Amino acid sequence: MEKLQAEDAPYLKRKVKGGSLDVHPTENSLVVQYEVEATILSEMGDPIVGECKECQKIIRLKSLNANTDIASLARKVVEECRLIHPSKLPELEQLLFYLQNRKKSDTREKHSPRDLTPFEGMELHEEANINRIDDYVELLYEDIPEKVRGAILILHLARNPDNLEELLQNETALGALARVLREDWKQSINLATTIIYVFFCFSSFSQFHGQVTHYKIGALCMNIIEHELKRYDLWQDELQKKAAACDDDPENQNVKKEHEKSFKKYQGLLIKQEQLLRVALYLLLNLAEDMRTELKMRNKNIVHTLVKILDREDEELLVLVVSFLKKLSIFLENKNDMAETYAVEKLARLLPCKHEDLLNTTLRLLLNLSFDTGLRSQMVQAGLIPKLSSLLADESQRQLCMCILYHISVDDRFKSMFAYTDCIPQLMKMLFDCGESPMDPELISFCINLAANKRNAQVICEGNGLKMLMKRGLKLKDVLIMKMIRNVSQHDGPTKNLFIDYVGDLAAQMGGEEREEYVIECLGTLANLTIPDLDWELVLKEYNLVPYLKDLLIPGSAEDDLILEVVIMMGTVSMDDSCAAMMAKSGIIPALIELLNAKQEDDEFVCQIVYVFYQMVFHQATRDVIIKDTQAPAYLIDLMHDKNAEIRKVCDNTLDIIAEYDEEWGRKIQSERFRWHNSQWLEMVENRAMGDDGEPFMYGDDGEPFMHNGDILERPDLFYSADGIIPADGTISPEFFIDYQNGDMGQARGFPGSMNIDTFGQSSVTPGQRPATAYGFRPDEQFFCSYFGAASR
Repeated sequence: MEKLQAEDAPYLKRKVKGGSLDVHPTENSLVVQYEVEATILSEMGDPIVGECKECQKIIRLKSLNANTDIASLARKVVEECRLIHPSKLPELEQLLFYLQNRKKSDTREKHSPRDLTPFEGMELHEEANINRIDDYVELLYEDIPEKVRGAILILHLARNPDNLEELLQNETALGALARVLREDWKQSINLATTIIYVFFCFSSFSQFHGQVTHYKIGALCMNIIEHELKRYDLWQDELQKKAAACDDDPENQNVKKEHEKSFKKYQGLLIKQEQLLRVALYLLLNLAEDMRTELKMRNKNIVHTLVKILDREDEELLVLVVSFLKKLSIFLENKNDMAETYAVEKLARLLPCKHEDLLNTTLRLLLNLSFDTGLRSQMVQAGLIPKLSSLLADESQRQLCMCILYHISVDDRFKSMFAYTDCIPQLMKMLFDCGESPMDPELISFCINLAANKRNAQVICEGNGLKMLMKRGLKLKDVLIMKMIRNVSQHDGPTKNLFIDYVGDLAAQMGGEEREEYVIECLGTLANLTIPDLDWELVLKEYNLVPYLKDLLIPGSAEDDLILEVVIMMGTVSMDDSCAAMMAKSGIIPALIELLNAKQEDDEFVCQIVYVFYQMVFHQATRDVIIKDTQAPAYLIDLMHDKNAEIRKVCDNTLDIIAEYDEEWGRKIQSERFRWHNSQWLEMVENRAMGDDGEPFMYGDDGEPFMHNGDILERPDLFYSADGIIPADGTISPEFFIDYQNGDMGQARGFPGSMNIDTFGQSSVTPGQRPATAYGFRPDEQFFCSYFGAASR
């Protein structure tokens, strides 16, 4: 209590008011709170200045234990402490009884802040008391057994979070612990484990991380872990040598006993080592909350260290290691380290397992890693697809497994592997169990990806699969289900014929007030149905689709996705002669040309519009309209040399047919092809012809120049006459063209009239085959952070 003074006052009057009683929150002590009122009096006895101070007195009860007589102790406290009035005796007894029982409760229920359970070697035959902390620190200056005992006593105090603040203020104790750990950790694994455990208790609370870092415990733990892993390798080598000696001489009992003795010793050492690894890694995991500290760990190859420990069998240690890797995996550098060390292969052996926490943590780590294309390949090679598929039956892990499998299914290389597991039947059951309730987005997204593979589509359609999907999709107007159905419909074979029964239902969705994205999927499904037996003319007439499709061809009338599906649909129905004629009469061809002008920068639109022209030139009625009434051939000539290979291929095939039926266009097409393929020679000839000095080779034998004032392309004698080039007056029928494309002409040769097609049989688009384009391409995205990028935020 502060001393109150007054320079000129002759009297100082003090008055102590009785205080209240309470217990200390962290130790066996009573807290007495009281007030002291001090008044300075004048010479006449009148008060001049008054001041009131709140004070407290702590009474430490060192003799309090389970056998203490509470009544006797209470009377003794009242006698020795004048601040406690005798009338407070019953209250004091009650508080002492509480303290006596609180100690028992703490020792029974208090555990590590992170539930790190006690391990072998922590047992004590005495109770640790915070009041004797100085005695425990003294033990740290003795021999190794006493140091271990002192560290264990301090650990028992540290495992109670209420004691951490007081321990933290005792710099002597923490400094001694850090010094002993730094100097003697190699001499006793129990001593190292116990001291690291003490600092782990501090690391469980973020506000104490600074003190743990101050003593460089993190760096010391990294060195200890590295040393222990080297010791483990030496143990393994020694065991293998002794096991080999047993195999070489199985009758030698001495060798056999030596091996058994070494194995038992190894098991005992392994248990203690894994205890040390567990507490050290847990401390590092806590410290890794700070990104700068985590970066330091990464620079010391923490990922490589953790991946090595994945070979262990202790499940609690594995849970910790996988949790640490999961935390590290969100950064690009760590993810790359995991790829280099083939962490996925070691994680694969943990699936499935009976330890639920280990299973869940492993799946979460695999989910983080599955965003990387290379690591997805490692997962497939490690056989994770069937393992994860079998785990779909476990509801607690289903969501994680489905997300990982979804990421794997994004890659076309791996889609077919799902057909040989029980994955698809399980997914279909989940879909149908949803009834009319909303589906999980992960579930339907996964199904959409799988449906893009032909074999998977066949498995999906087995039984009543397609019927149930169509029923749900049409009834609920479910866009995602229709997207899945659309993917199924794109595959040739038996699955496509199953859609004949649903053509009318799909066509009926056009022209209503349906959502645009829903109409896109229905229209896309119809456009995929390139079925010879399907009467498209009847469908177009019954549902009056031609005006609907024509109106949508106007640029800006709808979203580009819907307009593109309309164009693809026209390419499909144009395979039918009567449908092509119907669309030609309706004025769709000029609308397509107008759309081509508007979308000339969009390769997808250009390719599909040219494909419509390609289908139409096979039919007499539409061929005449395209050649005589439109400028479509001129547009096609311009597109002959487009940078997109698919556009060039479809253009060339379409122009070949036009050249057969129209002489004038045939000459233009041939001339343009000649100019393109001989552009360098033509440029050289023209430049030399315009030069002042002629060259001898520019003149014929009679002295006449090759280049007259006319066009060089008017000189037929300059054209090649080798086999494979179309003659100037030659014509080829569409039947010949179809036979050639179907491979009925024997060995493939250069296509007549196509000077820019490989003479060794370049593939071309057949009438019923959709040209391959970039539609639906998804580039990989960056899902991982970088330490340096994160640090700059």
